[in-house]
Amino acid sequence: MRLADTHAHLNDDQFDFDRAAALQRARAAGVQFLLDVGADRESSERAVALAEAEPDVWAAVGVHPHDARSLDEVTWERIAELAAHPRVVAVGETGLDFYRNLSPPVAQREAFRRHMQLAERAGKALVVHSRQADVETVEELRRCADRVPVVLHCFSGGEDMLREAIGLGVWVSFAGNVTYPKAAALLQLAPLVPADRLLVETDCPYLAPVPRRGRRNEPAYVAHTLAAVAEARGVAAEELAEITFHNAEVVFGLAQ
Repeated sequence: MRLADTHAHLNDDQFDFDRAAALQRARAAGVQFLLDVGADRESSERAVALAEAEPDVWAAVGVHPHDARSLDEVTWERIAELAAHPRVVAVGETGLDFYRNLSPPVAQREAFRRHMQLAERAGKALVVHSRQADVETVEELRRCADRVPVVLHCFSGGEDMLREAIGLGVWVSFAGNVTYPKAAALLQLAPLVPADRLLVETDCPYLAPVPRRGRRNEPAYVAHTLAAVAEARGVAAEELAEITFHNAEVVFGLAQ
């Protein structure tokens, strides 16, 4: 199977001691596309450096909504500079997180809109984080979804949000939390996503799927998430792997 991990933080310091080995394990599992996602200036720079060094790794650059309050002009100018890099295929992750509220909602919305505008200028996809902000995220996405390819990463919203996002033409990505026993309702939403808008990811080093839960997550484990989503949709894992791999190529502008 060709697997695509469409959201990883391989630049995280949890991989400092075995990043190369984790990449080799991912390749052995079939991962042939990996999006390494920045969450601030430093991690965005590391993501670009890794993408420069590894032909199957691409980068996304941005500032996480947790840090929206500290998004100064020096940081933003660097993110905008990185967004033009040929190994960068997306802007983000950006979005709204009203669960932790580590930055004021007003600052999160302002940063979200700046990322939208940057994605449009750069001609790149927009990677969106949304947690306990279903209505507000959809409101913001109406500003850009007709002009920018949008990925709702690690989808954890409700059915209303999902249906509205699908109506906007958004791509929806599921992570390892869909394998958790308490996430049965979330997994039941997977069949509602049109096949051409479905993605899978790890969000590593977080959200390790069953049967790896409790350990550091890593790109190779995307196969477990894919298997759970495939079962929920009633299709073979091999079939869904090819569908989601192609979708990753399309949304991130790599389709031939």
